[in-house]
Amino acid sequence: MPKRPKKQNTECLADRVFRLIQEGGLLHAGDQVGAAASGGADSIALLLLLHGLGDRLGIVLNAVHFNHKLRHIASDKDEAFVAKLAKKLAIPFFSAHADIAAKAKREKANLEDAARRGRYEFFARLIHEGKLTHVATAHTADDQAETVLAHILRGTGLTGLGGVHPRVEHVVRPLLEIRRSELRKFLQAQKQTWREDATNQDLTKTRAKIRKKLIPLLEKQFQTSTVEHLVQLAEFARADEAFLNELAKIQVATKVNTIGDEKKISISDLLQCSSENIPSSSVALSSRVIRHILEEIKPGEGQISAQHVDAILELACTGENGKSISLPGRVEVRRERENLVFLPQPTGRRSSAKTSSREPVSKLRKNQTRVQDKASTSCVYAYNIDMLEGSTTVDVPELRCAFRLREIDWTAKRGETSYLGAALNRYRLQFPLVLRNWRPGDRFQPWGHRNAHKMKRLLNEKRISRWERDGWPVLTSGGTLVWARGFPVAAAFAADDSAQIGIVIAEDKYS
Repeated sequence: MPKRPKKQNTECLADRVFRLIQEGGLLHAGDQVGAAASGGADSIALLLLLHGLGDRLGIVLNAVHFNHKLRHIASDKDEAFVAKLAKKLAIPFFSAHADIAAKAKREKANLEDAARRGRYEFFARLIHEGKLTHVATAHTADDQAETVLAHILRGTGLTGLGGVHPRVEHVVRPLLEIRRSELRKFLQAQKQTWREDATNQDLTKTRAKIRKKLIPLLEKQFQTSTVEHLVQLAEFARADEAFLNELAKIQVATKVNTIGDEKKISISDLLQCSSENIPSSSVALSSRVIRHILEEIKPGEGQISAQHVDAILELACTGENGKSISLPGRVEVRRERENLVFLPQPTGRRSSAKTSSREPVSKLRKNQTRVQDKASTSCVYAYNIDMLEGSTTVDVPELRCAFRLREIDWTAKRGETSYLGAALNRYRLQFPLVLRNWRPGDRFQPWGHRNAHKMKRLLNEKRISRWERDGWPVLTSGGTLVWARGFPVAAAFAADDSAQIGIVIAEDKYS
């Protein structure tokens, strides 16, 4: 895809935004558009730019503000600031507010995720009520670069490389190729002030660290056009993703048989998806076929991860007849001879999970991981523990139990022999920790052992039967096993005389 030449002077900024909207088909004459204005520089620039382009675009502009109540008086001042500006511009102003901190605590959710959901639910409500046809948000090229880098650092595929999309349903983002610095110059030229959010400077947040440290380092020492190149990478990734998804839709329409609530595809068709003009595909197309089938059939909530797709592909490649996998969203995938059958599970069966705790709970991201082996497990799950504050409980409905990770004062316990090999050294762990089922090939060196051994051997030595070990829980740090049910903690991570804080793990069975 050829790139457009970019002019960096503020005089042509409005023209560039107009062209991006027109070329992307983001807005059309007659649209009722809400500019999502938080009060920050980017969103205020978006509001002024769309206001100036209103006649050229033929749109009716509104200002939209959602007050998260996260910064108390400062949040109320943000709302008042945007309302005053909307009045000055003589445009309608829509606002709503919610105590997001209380909502996140009540739902045991991540604060940033809760804020985002609250904001976008408000946008959707305005659309549903007919007050708006579109909401424009002020995501910039810098936001796009930060998103792509965050996805790369976390681990991602083509979808994650696509970053923020210019348009998702009723939400449009016309500034994705515009730098923050350009917007601030534009505001200064307009003599327009804005509100600063101090929380954006919090370097304990991954996004803030990427914004304040990583990108400046890359621009200074490696490539001055880092942001522009990451934006371009996202564009290429979205184009390729869209192409592959269209091919997958064709395969689903032509290769999948629907019988009642079930969907069936032959393994040969799944692994050698092809059409008359396209040669046999790689795993990329097969994976997308699986995702499309799952989205069509799953009756419940639950996110399908790359690990789930890998497990299904492995079931197709090496699984035995009759084996099955349960997935989030109450879906079962079963191998029946040379076919894979996708079917919804009854409401009573639980394949997804929720976290529960009466104490502070870390942010948990639910992902099942692939497991298929004759002597292995069909119970697949994995829960990320991003942080630990005092005590965290991880609910594992797949095992009908919960695991509590609790910090203890190790200086007071180190003299007690009953704790030897029972506690992890808090400061030797790398977050996120992952509580998951054991997998073939896992190796573990419990405290008191000279060498690491395969988990399968350790389980055999404990005379744990094949059926008992189904879904046997382990905890990893940086990909290394640091704990396994029924064993001392890993020798390299055990709390010793140098430890100040230990972590002990207890298991509570469901009643």
